[in-house]
Amino acid sequence: MWTIPNIITIFRVLLIPVFVTVYFLDWKWAHELGAFIFWLAAITDWFDGYLARRLQQSSPFGAFLDPVADKLIVATALLMITHSYSSIWITVPAIILLVREIYVSALREWMSGIGASSLVKVSFIGKAKTMAQMLALIGLLSGLEYFMGFPIYWVTLGKILLYFAAVLSIWSMVVYTSAAWKTLLQQK
Repeated sequence: MWTIPNIITIFRVLLIPVFVTVYFLDWKWAHELGAFIFWLAAITDWFDGYLARRLQQSSPFGAFLDPVADKLIVATALLMITHSYSSIWITVPAIILLVREIYVSALREWMSGIGASSLVKVSFIGKAKTMAQMLALIGLLSGLEYFMGFPIYWVTLGKILLYFAAVLSIWSMVVYTSAAWKTLLQQK
């Protein structure tokens, strides 16, 4: 259980309360620091997977905890941006992303239980959705449009990427469902 990749994954889970606390501090750069902590968590997701493969330290515990850690921090960030922006234009795509995460997790669990998990393995569309979602969340969490007087438009880019991620989310949900549909219909 105490492999380097698992320790990094546990660290990612422990970052969640730090991320939330920092983000809501009454401090000028709280949102930017919160976005940085979220970015750090996102990077550790890639890093723990890389190390698990590279060091041959994959484990059942890591296979369970890694996606759980991802879902927890993303769900937390989605809730935080809906709170911060209080806009239907942010809330609707955030809900789409949350619904997709729950649905695809349940579908994968079901398919794994019947020995057909290979039908719903991670696809390119799912990876593209994750990348767009993470970048959108970093931009929206940071609240930055200008940095040191220079326009960077992180929030604007974050909004665009949030919608792009929502579209990819629906698309990937349809792809995973289509791949599993025949097998699901055969179950009684």
